[in-house]
Amino acid sequence: MKDYTPYQKGIIKRFYEHRDTLALQKLAEIVSELYVTEGEKKSARLWKSAHAQMLAAGVHAHQAGEILKERDLGALAKIVSELT
Repeated sequence: MKDYTPYQKGIIKRFYEHRDTLALQKLAEIVSELYVTEGEKKSARLWKSAHAQMLAAGVHAHQAGEILKERDLGALAKIVSELT
């Protein structure tokens, strides 16, 4: 593996420092998309992505699993507002 420049190391460091914030922002975007999505295929893909982003944002795995299982959009939106 090649060595990174100090500038690149800084970028990588900041990415990992703000990873939870990025996941929360993506999760908020997913909630918005789920409100307007009509297709079952797209909805299933968005729920799968929402589960991954919840875990990345620091939501407990059990809680994220319950929200995914029930497909409770209100609970998902509540999680986003609590984490914000």
